[in-house]
Amino acid sequence: MHFSERLFKLKDHKTDVKTEVNAGIVTFMTMAYIVIVNPAILVAAGIPIGPSMVATIITAVFGTLIMGIYANRPFAIAPYMGENAFIAYTVCGVLGYSWQTALGAVFISGILLALLTIAGGRKVMCEAIPTNLKYSFSVGIGLFIAFIGLVNSKIVALGTESAPLHLGDLGSPEVILAIFGFLLISTLTVRKIKGAILVGILATSLIGFISGIAAVPEAIVSVPPDITPVLFQLDIAGALTWGFFAVILTIFTMSFLDTMAGLIGISAQAGFLDEKGNLPEVEKPFLSDAVANIIAPLVGTTTSGAFAESATGIRAGGRTGLTAVVVAVLFALCLFFSPVLTSIPSAATGPAMIMVGLLMTQPIKKMNFSDYSEMIPAIAVIVLMSFTYNIGVGLCSGFVLYPLFKTVGGKWKEISRPTWFLFALCLLFFIFYPY
Repeated sequence: MHFSERLFKLKDHKTDVKTEVNAGIVTFMTMAYIVIVNPAILVAAGIPIGPSMVATIITAVFGTLIMGIYANRPFAIAPYMGENAFIAYTVCGVLGYSWQTALGAVFISGILLALLTIAGGRKVMCEAIPTNLKYSFSVGIGLFIAFIGLVNSKIVALGTESAPLHLGDLGSPEVILAIFGFLLISTLTVRKIKGAILVGILATSLIGFISGIAAVPEAIVSVPPDITPVLFQLDIAGALTWGFFAVILTIFTMSFLDTMAGLIGISAQAGFLDEKGNLPEVEKPFLSDAVANIIAPLVGTTTSGAFAESATGIRAGGRTGLTAVVVAVLFALCLFFSPVLTSIPSAATGPAMIMVGLLMTQPIKKMNFSDYSEMIPAIAVIVLMSFTYNIGVGLCSGFVLYPLFKTVGGKWKEISRPTWFLFALCLLFFIFYPY
């Protein structure tokens, strides 16, 4: 215990081992779905599900351990949702490239991110982001997380072209269970009960198992599938072609901005940002993310980075890398206990995501709405993150619109050179994005 307290400087962060462990469990339970969902998406690219699941877990374990031990931050790393779909459905499905070549592009992107981080470029870019946009990241990601939670718990359902979304079937036992879970977590949160989210997830899951709404796991322990079919199978040479430039640019931009937004958004919620809205020692979590992006394609999966679901553990009190280490350990257990750990129903995790998302929108009160040149780009970020189901698209829209409206408003002197660089990068993103 004493070793953990010294290693992660628990007293300096006004936390303790019990709180950090609880936070790690909460974070893991809200993002454990990635173990099943990521392989289910990547199978469309031709990547076999069993080995893909192992690759997903290994990436999460190594990336999160690096984040916890090196950066001492409570951020968990795993393959990104959105990027995996881009690889599976666009790069491999529409454009017809092999998954090996796509992973080669992910690897190149990871190398570029690492070099940019070591050179200090990512820190400069991060600190150059206008304050209003920084707050919009937290609000936008919060709305995005809440939206995912609503969809996953089926409280919100897909509709028709004329009405893309509509209210789910409130008579469905699964939806009723999800609503109960949300009300329980909300009540515990209002009452300021410690571990409210974790208690809510466990209680809702237990009710789901007992009632038969959720399937009880058939086994407790399982042998991990063989990872050989995807291990070191990336095709770097195939990705180093002019025709693949647009794909590499898109992957790089999405990874660069998704992690930036995630770290800033989560940190704003946790109170980690300084008086200028910057994250102290941001280069450490950035480098952890870059290393994870290099590991991921080597073991057989797609772009990885800091998960927005880390906010759930932070809301539960997580403040140091010990939270991340706990998440990594639980992911490692998934190799052998995946039937149990991944049996938690979406009716239990969905409500937790809704609550966390709602809580993450609080920085909206700090945003400047009186200056339209500040307000319009920020609102574009918030809205497009959810309505396009793509954090990268929302971010890029903000970085493109910000300098445009500042210039139109005669305030072009307020735009820094790094902000113009982000404008150019995001403009290229929209130009070359394989729609």
